[in-house]
Amino acid sequence: MSTWVLLRGLTRESGHWGHFPELLQERLPGARIVALDLPGNGRLNQARSPARIEATMEDCRRQLLALGVEPPWHLLAMSLGAMVAVDWAAKHRQELAGCVLINTSLRPFSPWYRRLRPANYGALLDLLFARQAARGREQTILRLTSRHVQPDAAVIEDWTALREARPVSPSNALRQLLAAARYRAPVQAPAVPLLVLGSARDALVDVRCSRRLARQWGVALVEHPTAGHDLPLDDGPWLAEQVGRWAARAGA
Repeated sequence: MSTWVLLRGLTRESGHWGHFPELLQERLPGARIVALDLPGNGRLNQARSPARIEATMEDCRRQLLALGVEPPWHLLAMSLGAMVAVDWAAKHRQELAGCVLINTSLRPFSPWYRRLRPANYGALLDLLFARQAARGREQTILRLTSRHVQPDAAVIEDWTALREARPVSPSNALRQLLAAARYRAPVQAPAVPLLVLGSARDALVDVRCSRRLARQWGVALVEHPTAGHDLPLDDGPWLAEQVGRWAARAGA
């Protein structure tokens, strides 16, 4: 039985996958699916977020081992979580059967103004420091990360409940940002099967970051033509289909 480990991005948690794990399970009926929280987020919101991707990666490894989930694992990771997956593949490739990297951006391949679009800096600072109600913050995040979902959608209620139940501290959010800014990926692709997925209309991270990564490492890239940064939210069925096709080709 294959195991697929899901990793979300900056300040987001396992609950933000929504219904996607069920969609993936339908596409990979024999797989075990495990959604982890990065330290400082979700069920681990009381923990201190590491200021380095390497430490976050090691924490995730410990979580899996504590759960008794034996390798090899497939990683499906987006944004900051995909940086964790890259570091995992570079340092512990014997543990991994493959990685799917969604809407990520990596030094040294892409410049800073594409890795996080400057037009969003003001909104991100407001999310960190402004005394805004939980619902308003989640509406801002939806505006930044989705191209398909309306600001008054039902998902806002779910996200607001998650924020109120397990808030991420500003200090943890800053440490996660610092970790992402610091991380430098290997020039050569890690020696595990890789798939890069990008959203052509990502307003947060320029899709050219995914294109550049795929070219640099000589790996497959598949782009969604209309989705935003939160690809599992905007088109979960499409994402599950792409992962299923790739897994079948890779013999997973």
